Amino acid sequence: MKKTILFLTLLVSTAFAQQPTPDARFAGLDTLFARVLNEWKCAGFAVAVVEKDKVIYAKGFGYADIDTKRPVTEHTQFAAGSCTKPFTCAALGLLRAENKIDFNHSVREYLPQLSFYNEEMNKNITVRDLMCHRTGLPRHDQAWALFSTHSVDTLLKRVQYLEPNYGLREKWQYNNFMFAAQGKMVENLSGQSYRAFVRERIFQPLGMKDVTFSVDSMTLYNDRSLCYTVSEDDKIVPLDYFNLDVMSAVGGINTSVSEMAKWVMLWANNGIYKGKRLLPADYVREAISSQMIVRDAAPSASNPSLHFENYGLGWFLSSYRGHYRVEHGGNISGFSTNTCFFPTDGVGIVVFCNQAVSRVPSVVRNILADRMLGLPDKDWQSYLYTSDMAAKNAAKSAKSQMASLTKTNVKPAHPADEYEGYFQHKGYGTFEIVNRNDSLFAVFPLQQWYLRPYGHDVFDALPVDKHGKVASEASVQRIVFNQNTEAEIASTSIAFEPELIHPLEFTWSPKVKKLPKVVLQRYVGEYNLNGMAMKVGLNANEILYLSLPNQPTRELEALGKGKFRLKGLNGYSISFSQDAKEFLLTQPNGIFKALKKKA
Repeated sequence: MKKTILFLTLLVSTAFAQQPTPDARFAGLDTLFARVLNEWKCAGFAVAVVEKDKVIYAKGFGYADIDTKRPVTEHTQFAAGSCTKPFTCAALGLLRAENKIDFNHSVREYLPQLSFYNEEMNKNITVRDLMCHRTGLPRHDQAWALFSTHSVDTLLKRVQYLEPNYGLREKWQYNNFMFAAQGKMVENLSGQSYRAFVRERIFQPLGMKDVTFSVDSMTLYNDRSLCYTVSEDDKIVPLDYFNLDVMSAVGGINTSVSEMAKWVMLWANNGIYKGKRLLPADYVREAISSQMIVRDAAPSASNPSLHFENYGLGWFLSSYRGHYRVEHGGNISGFSTNTCFFPTDGVGIVVFCNQAVSRVPSVVRNILADRMLGLPDKDWQSYLYTSDMAAKNAAKSAKSQMASLTKTNVKPAHPADEYEGYFQHKGYGTFEIVNRNDSLFAVFPLQQWYLRPYGHDVFDALPVDKHGKVASEASVQRIVFNQNTEAEIASTSIAFEPELIHPLEFTWSPKVKKLPKVVLQRYVGEYNLNGMAMKVGLNANEILYLSLPNQPTRELEALGKGKFRLKGLNGYSISFSQDAKEFLLTQPNGIFKALKKKA
């Protein structure tokens, strides 16, 4: 009996001895991160920490789905957003190792279909300029986010109409189009799709299995996070996933922190993973070396050990409390992410969060970095939360002040139907102005705005939700309608790109209406204009036309209320009287009346 008790005692003692000793560096994180979730009104986030060649900490906090209380785990899928960009640059780094590309050569050598705004840009922009955001182009993000397309080629055709605001290499300016172009270069040089190349050359060697490039694929995972934002009254509100299929090389990766940790481990070990070199050593060094100054980031009084901010090839570079930090964040509808590593310390950190435009990844990353690097504790939660709240309160105050200046009972300069039509900018796309019960709406591929009259031909744009209701009384844009010499709507001006000194102009084209044959027949007949015979007829396709002696026949496009536009002729229109016995011909040199001949 004593032997049995002794044996059980030894067994229990051995079992306890085999339990891993908790890492003291992560002590108290559950309590601290619960505070982060609560104060930021964040649904959930996940973290993974790498040291040398091991993942030493990975955990989820909060909820992936608030309604069902499904928790976030280290395996929960998130949209990584722009954390994708270093993968895109690395793909080009792998192709350079095969002598298929030179970063200092013209981008058009490898992507001849890409044209820029002027010939100087066409001649001088290199691949490297694209990789480190120094082409002279500002973001122009609404050109792809608001005017969506399913084709990368269509997207890149817009670049030639996107205006720069600085000269080449004069200023660092983040631009997503340039990473879409790099993805296309990968395809041109490899003969594979961008997704296939990255999957074969990066994901598979790293053993990254749970990675997708599309929202549709992500929804197949049971352990996936929903996405959220915080409303003006501090409520957590769900958002829809944003489809980034066409922007795969820009921000299309969806994965978990446990999978992304393998990528960070690769970089923290100088391009080597599990003893095998996967990225060329010269590329790794170049990618994490300064290629362009991001901003003047001298040490501040509040944070003297945080200074310099530069950009490498797909990576942000900075000094963090005496340590060299390499990182990239990501923000896409309802998700905020950060991948980070300290190359001289062999430490890597991944934070994925399901809150839009959130500071949570920065707070959590800094807390973990301090512990991993053995630095004195700093209350990053209080510091960043206080500064963020101050900025938000200032924004609320400014918004409130703007609301107090909102004019009421303002009537537009034109009847509502005269604003209707299509408005196009070749670098952005086309949107439509529609009249619904004397209220105007701007309709884009993925969004709608209600246009609230501000004064004369100026309107405030208010976002409309998917249920057709105005989501906020705060204006997201101001739209100005411009007139031609005949006092007709000719274009709109919208400041979609704030870095440009002038708004973008969208040219008007009519919304042609289909009128019943019985209505069109009322206008058919012979007319006399100062002795000139004119004929209005109806062809076999039930399209009204105008015929003049010795001139080509012109089709008439119905604009509404007896008004027609001469197809293909700007500034020419016909307005029939209510009884259809006469019409006014408007053209650039005047307005002329034509009388209908009696039958």
